[in-house]
Amino acid sequence: MRHFSWIVMRSLCALTLLAIATSVWGQEAAPPSVEDQIKALDAKVGGAALAGHNAWMLTSSALVLFMTAPGLAMFYSGLVRKKNVLGVMMQCLFLMGLLTVVWGLYGYSLAFGGTRPADTATAEEKAAANYSPFIGNTEFLLMKNVQRQWDDAAKDVSTPQEGAIPRLTHMLFQGMFFIITPALICGAFAERMKFSTMVVFMILWGTFVYCPLCHWVWDAGLLAYGPGLAGGALDFAGGTVVHISSGVSALVCALVMGKRLGYGSEPMPPHNLTYTVLGAAMLWVGWFGFNAGSELASDGLASSAFCVTHFAAAAGTLAWAGMEWITRGKPSVLGAASGAVAGLVCITPASGFVQPMPALAMGLAVGIVCFLACTKLKSAFGYDDSLDAFGVHGIGGTLGAILTGVFATRKVADPVLISGGGKAVGLVDGNASLLVGQLVAVVVTWILAAVATFVILKVLDVTMGLRVKKDEEVQGLDLSQHGEEGYIFI
Repeated sequence: MRHFSWIVMRSLCALTLLAIATSVWGQEAAPPSVEDQIKALDAKVGGAALAGHNAWMLTSSALVLFMTAPGLAMFYSGLVRKKNVLGVMMQCLFLMGLLTVVWGLYGYSLAFGGTRPADTATAEEKAAANYSPFIGNTEFLLMKNVQRQWDDAAKDVSTPQEGAIPRLTHMLFQGMFFIITPALICGAFAERMKFSTMVVFMILWGTFVYCPLCHWVWDAGLLAYGPGLAGGALDFAGGTVVHISSGVSALVCALVMGKRLGYGSEPMPPHNLTYTVLGAAMLWVGWFGFNAGSELASDGLASSAFCVTHFAAAAGTLAWAGMEWITRGKPSVLGAASGAVAGLVCITPASGFVQPMPALAMGLAVGIVCFLACTKLKSAFGYDDSLDAFGVHGIGGTLGAILTGVFATRKVADPVLISGGGKAVGLVDGNASLLVGQLVAVVVTWILAAVATFVILKVLDVTMGLRVKKDEEVQGLDLSQHGEEGYIFI
């Protein structure tokens, strides 16, 4: 009987504990409130969007770096004589390293440091912002406020954000532009500038030309759309910042340094057009990151920028080759490659603002204009722009910036950032004022690039010397500057 009673007692205790556990578990498993479910869903959606945007931007960063090497390195190296092939490749590769360091140390801060205060801000708020429309501040110096950091309040690691992406990603993407822009200038002084002088020139040019111009256009500065001069200009991916600046600087380099030995009297054909065509194809592919990536997000506008980039390149290819077919009887491979690059240059400032059919028109126009610039204009003035950096980037970028004022439309442009809820944007929308802002930005960019480049070159000429010695130029830069040969047949 006692044994039976003990069993009953144990059973009752077990049932009681089970009931208590079930009750507690039921309370813990109670469904969350509607508010909590919405918050959790928002967090998941935000995380998914961040992952998508960041993945596209990291891919775009790699594509833009790919444009410098192997893209530009092969495009340019195929156009020079074989004794200079390594010299050109070395310039592109070395600048990938050199300018990355400069960008990380202070370049990103000079270009994007500081946030422009609202027009309604008080005098105290404007003073506290420490913002200048002329140059960035020290906000991001040595990667401060860019790199990941420990958050004492949250007891966790935090990643500073720049819009829809981590600021680290934004810094990397913009840094790839900082690499390729000075590298474009190398085409003007190919086969004759001292390597040591080139290194110092690029540091100074990036610091005193690129960083201020980048701040003026893309960080609400002197030329930014809205607060800038004459209402500012639209430059989606670098018509002024990249192509006009590098192209005009290239022309100044060609004029200051003078012609290559034997220019005009000795044949100087490209030594390997195979390299050049492959390089042009790589540039075409990489340019999708260049332009579509400049949306800084993976969305419908990025798709539009991708499409018009491709269309303009295609039209430029046909236009340049077609002009050769008409004037010379045969379309050349070099002409087709040059036309593709010209089309890409022209659409760059407009890529986030124009429709596909105007993009075709821009590609056709720039293919014709740049063909004439690299033949008739260059011949008339007799300057030795070795690889036509000015004829393609300077002229093509200028035409693209102007045509952006013509074809930019509220049907494409971001309605919040640009078109103000549907107001007219460019001339096709019935607004002529944007064209004025575009022209002002073009003139200012030309002046900055030309004057600053001229001053830098003159200082370096006095202190270091610009050109290699005559015997070194005859020997070729591969051997005289690097002690190596691009082709060794044993």
